[in-house]
Amino acid sequence: MNDPVSAAWENLRALPQPTLAELFEAPARVEQLSDRIEWQDGGITFDWSKTHLDEAVLSGFEALADACDFAGRRAALLSGERINNTEGRAAEHTAQRGVGRDASVEEAEALHARMRMLVEAIHAGALGEVRHLIHVGIGGSALGPALAVDALARDLALVDVHVVSNIDGCALEAAFKACDPATTMVAVASKTFTTIETMTNAASALKWLGEGGVSDPFGRVVALTASPDKAVEWGVDESRVLPFPETVGGRYSLWSSIGFPVALAVGWDEFSQMLAGAQLVDEHFRDTDGRANLCLRAAFADQYYTRLRGCQTRAVFAYDERFALFPSYLQQLEMESNGKLVKADGTPVDGPTAPITWGGVGTDAQHAVFQLLHQGTNLVPVDFIASIAPGDDLDPAHHAILLTNCFAQGAALMAGGNMSADGKDPARAFPGDRPSATILCDDLDAATLGALIAFHEHRTFANAVLMEINPFDQFGVELGKKMAKDIEAGDAQFDASTTALLQAAGLG
Repeated sequence: MNDPVSAAWENLRALPQPTLAELFEAPARVEQLSDRIEWQDGGITFDWSKTHLDEAVLSGFEALADACDFAGRRAALLSGERINNTEGRAAEHTAQRGVGRDASVEEAEALHARMRMLVEAIHAGALGEVRHLIHVGIGGSALGPALAVDALARDLALVDVHVVSNIDGCALEAAFKACDPATTMVAVASKTFTTIETMTNAASALKWLGEGGVSDPFGRVVALTASPDKAVEWGVDESRVLPFPETVGGRYSLWSSIGFPVALAVGWDEFSQMLAGAQLVDEHFRDTDGRANLCLRAAFADQYYTRLRGCQTRAVFAYDERFALFPSYLQQLEMESNGKLVKADGTPVDGPTAPITWGGVGTDAQHAVFQLLHQGTNLVPVDFIASIAPGDDLDPAHHAILLTNCFAQGAALMAGGNMSADGKDPARAFPGDRPSATILCDDLDAATLGALIAFHEHRTFANAVLMEINPFDQFGVELGKKMAKDIEAGDAQFDASTTALLQAAGLG
């Protein structure tokens, strides 16, 4: 094929592949590949200098972005066009942060005002004493709130929030044990208000409230949904139904009423700061072109390692306990968005799509998985995330050691070497030339959290454009769910192995 996209890929494949050591011989490399997004009280530094991006690679990917009409796809996303072509929907999560189609931004502001009134009424005691919230959801409606609450509410929780997503009853029982029914509310987060895991957990939570002496369990429920009529039909009073638009997908929904548990835990001002941080990245993404667009530049590196170097995974390590859930959040964002078989036009994808996203927390991960990163035969690009300001009040030595380890790991992955006395022992040899990027925050506050999440949302979208896929559907999650329903209905015919397993478990 000789179309512009294929030609751009062929040009990229033909480029030389210098080592990181060779690339660092060029002057001002760090300055060219390290940039900041700043605001009045902080900012984030994005350092991609320890990746194999160079002038030729960046120019080649800029040509690919042009061939894929990145600017047009970005404009379509931000103007509310039906960019999710398989489902005939727009993807308007940025409108929740103030960037998008005017009518959608106005709707988001009105829905936020409604949510704020309920949050502040609860804080003021209008619904009685509320000390706990059990937030029931799954996928993005649980992962986003869990991440934000864990990151922001460790020291200043106004309400103790427990996020439950697993249908395994052990998860819900753990929340019950930590809460008093008399002072607990339940948030039910479901776009359709039909998700079986969520609705089953919600029904059990209502039963627990009733058995705990709450005379009107439904009076303790808040519904977060794009189907408000179904929530009212289920039994939630309309005054406690917080809608969000159909055009906001689950893994992009933290900014909508799905963020209710975050606002309840840390207060509306903190939630508003999270929105503001995300908006700053939205504006950078909207207004900046080519390699200067940090989200697009990150996608260039992602595509370089996945398509040109054959990397099947990408690792993310947060050197901050407050960000422990971020790798799990990214797994859904990236793998559910970009793990696709076909392009947006329905034709087969002609290369690998999303790598497997995985990771953990430093320094724990150093003593678990870094052996493979340094000496294994798999090439794994790594993202390090850290905060200059500590999240604790202990001896500053704690945070100094944490950051030192973070920076040293990136340097060691790149440099390699041999730790034996004579420098010849192969068991102590480190090949080096292993890529990493570092995202260094001034502090991990609400604005920073919002900016980091928005950065990765746009990075994911930019990757999708370069691969010509639709990142906003997720039909891959449906087949297993359908088969599970068939089992419940007794309508399923399965292979011999599955049939035997069902019988062994007493389900067949």
